[in-house]
Amino acid sequence: MRNSTTRRLHPIGAAGTCLLSMLALLVSPPAQAEVSELRMSPIVRAVQNVRPSVVNIQGRKTVADTDKGVAGATRQVNGMGTGVVVDGRGYVLTNFHVVDGVRQIRVTLDDGSVRIARLVANDRKTDLAVIKIDAGRSLPTIEIGSSADLMTGETVIAVGNAYGYEHTVTRGIISALGRDVQVSDTQSYDDLIQTDASINPGNSGGPLLNIEGRMVGVNVAVRAGAQGIGFAIPVDDALKVTANLMSVERLESKWHGVTTGVARDGAVTVSGVAKGSPAARSGIRVGDRIEQVAGAQVQRSLDVERALLGQRVGEALPVAVRRGERRLELRMALAQRGADSPVLDTEPIAVAADEDDAAWEVLGLALDVEPRSTFASLNTKYRGGMRVLDVRAGSPAAQKGIVAGDILVGMHRWETASEDDIRYIVTNRTLATMPAVKFYVLRDGETLFGEMPVASVRSAAVRR
Repeated sequence: MRNSTTRRLHPIGAAGTCLLSMLALLVSPPAQAEVSELRMSPIVRAVQNVRPSVVNIQGRKTVADTDKGVAGATRQVNGMGTGVVVDGRGYVLTNFHVVDGVRQIRVTLDDGSVRIARLVANDRKTDLAVIKIDAGRSLPTIEIGSSADLMTGETVIAVGNAYGYEHTVTRGIISALGRDVQVSDTQSYDDLIQTDASINPGNSGGPLLNIEGRMVGVNVAVRAGAQGIGFAIPVDDALKVTANLMSVERLESKWHGVTTGVARDGAVTVSGVAKGSPAARSGIRVGDRIEQVAGAQVQRSLDVERALLGQRVGEALPVAVRRGERRLELRMALAQRGADSPVLDTEPIAVAADEDDAAWEVLGLALDVEPRSTFASLNTKYRGGMRVLDVRAGSPAAQKGIVAGDILVGMHRWETASEDDIRYIVTNRTLATMPAVKFYVLRDGETLFGEMPVASVRSAAVRR
């Protein structure tokens, strides 16, 4: 206080009220002028759009005190970090080191309100964690981009709780991609984005945005003593881990039996279906492209888990998939994990071991019909083919170098332009007498070929 003298407060009469009103008019700031389009740059728009979905994290944790020189000595430190809302029910993605050992995780929302969060799941290897807050309302979620097409030199923006200064914004460029960084004896990161956007203590767990305001990375580390060298986990890698951390099996002990991957065009594809699982009973096949689950659009594997969280065991849920050129409406009911005979409110659909499964088992390939228009634009004699969505590790296809995105156009003397073609090939008994089958794929407009061992075809043909 500037003056310690005690003064008596008097009630304000009518005259006093009028005087104060006049003074208020004199000192009130003028109405805010409309912001010009020139000032509303892409960076300003990106920050404004993302701000409501970025939270600030604080908490105290106990760490080893190496200064005292006494074994086992500890001290309390104030931790800080950032998080992004990935589900409106209050699920927040951050770095595990931000919340590791924090007894009370305090989360500050954009409106200034503070909530106490709980740690839901974490992955120590990738240093990612999901925490949950109860906000009493649906929270805005961050808009997610892709890290698959990032370019060195493109503009990026970091938002975070730098040194405790909430919602600090810095900008820079992508300096490099694919960096492997060892930060301590126990923690290393692979395939990081390097940026010169200022990343400071407290930025950890916050978003790295592209110029469109979409998250392309999770800020994770800064090089001590260096200037303009910070790192972020690519968002595609982070969301794969997040999908596992938020799986209904982990959080609610429920089971669906679907393993998903992402095709080159970004579609979420089924790379595996567990035998006897709810997914198998519903008719979902390897190679299906998942478009909707329980009425929610699916753009990444995380969306599948988010759509299934909170759903009742045994309740038939609509699942829309695209199989080749057909769109199928299936019904899937979650089962309780560990239950031998879950009670379903729909009759189970009998699904035999079909040709799609055989292609995955025999060749190691998840395939989808490639549109004819692709071949019209290429200088090739082939009229059709099957796009490789996924390749099973250790399979004959993997051993011969076939990768997701290739277009399989022929095997032996047969075309592979349709599901019927693949069905014929993987069940053909003639192949059982051949040690290897010649195959042809298109990759970047070139035709490549090789010979694939087919010893497993023999056993598959016998089983059939």
